[in-house]
Amino acid sequence: MNDPIGDMLTRIRNASMRGKSTVMTPASKMRERVLGVLADEGYIRGFESVTGKDGHPAIEISLKYFDGAPAIREMKRVSKPGRRVYLGVKDIPSVRQGLGVSIVSTPKGVMSDAHARSHNVGGEVLCTIF
Repeated sequence: MNDPIGDMLTRIRNASMRGKSTVMTPASKMRERVLGVLADEGYIRGFESVTGKDGHPAIEISLKYFDGAPAIREMKRVSKPGRRVYLGVKDIPSVRQGLGVSIVSTPKGVMSDAHARSHNVGGEVLCTIF
């Protein structure tokens, strides 16, 4: 698999469009950090580390819905394996005029765009969520 973060975002998008309550994805530290930001921002209920059916470590993600509609309306992968996008703190865009969130991988860890601005640090923009 070339893009594990893109794969996880696609799994979440597909499960939410189908109305599933949970979705499984293979485990990695980067995926857990991205999911931590999603949980802190209120886009998912939470996640936990489990063992998958094949015996490999996995993450079970609990999706969040509001009046039957998914909490996540749109997810876009910004920085891809073929084209990495690095931005300084002043260049990090606000998503939907502050209603959405950009997830940024910085030297101080993976964080939302608001936290990156408050810590005055830029980095690789992984994805945008609205």
